[in-house]
Amino acid sequence: MVASEFEQTSSDFLHRLIWSCLLITDGRTTDLLETLLDEKVTVDVIQQEQISKENAGGMDALSGSPYYIRESVLIGQKSRMVVSHNIALVYAKNVPLALFESISQQQQGIGKAIHSLGVRTFRSVEDFGFINKEEMTDLFQCPIKNNFSNTDDLIPYKRYFIYFGRQPGIQMLEYYHPDIIRYRLQKEKVRKDLT
Repeated sequence: MVASEFEQTSSDFLHRLIWSCLLITDGRTTDLLETLLDEKVTVDVIQQEQISKENAGGMDALSGSPYYIRESVLIGQKSRMVVSHNIALVYAKNVPLALFESISQQQQGIGKAIHSLGVRTFRSVEDFGFINKEEMTDLFQCPIKNNFSNTDDLIPYKRYFIYFGRQPGIQMLEYYHPDIIRYRLQKEKVRKDLT
C-alpha cells in the first residue's frame, strides 16, 4: 500500500471512529461537538411549546405529562456553523423543577443545563446511525427542515432517553452536521499553513 492509500485508509478509519464515539456515547454530546469544532457552541431554540397528551403520539405510556416539545440547533460561536439539530420531548413531571425552569428559559442546551445544575442522570441510547437528509423527521415521524449547509452526505443521528431516577424525563433526537470533522481538519490545515 502506498503512502497516499494508507493515509486515505487511515483518514477514513479515524472518521468512522470519531462518528462512532459521538453516536454511541451516553455522555454529554455537546462537549464532544465543541471539541470537534474547536470552539464553544450556543443554542438557538427554534420552537418550544407545551403539547397535549393527544399530540404526544402515544407517549402517555411514559406517564410524564404535561409534555413539552423543544426544537433547537447548536451553532459554533465563531464559525456560525450549525453543528446539530435537536428535538427534545420533555416529560415535565419526571424532570427536576430547577432543570425544567432552566430549560424553559431557552438560554442553554439541555445537556449544559443538566451539568450546570449538577443533576444526576442516566442516558440510554435507543437508536443511532446515518440517514439521507430527506429522511430527517421529528420524534413523531413528521419531516423537519434540514438546517445544515449544502451537503449531500448522509446525516448522522442519535435518539436517546435521559433518565432522572427510574423514569425517563427527556427523549432526545439529535442530528449532526456530517461535515464537522472535515471542517475541523480544514481548520487545522489552515493553522498549520500559517505557522
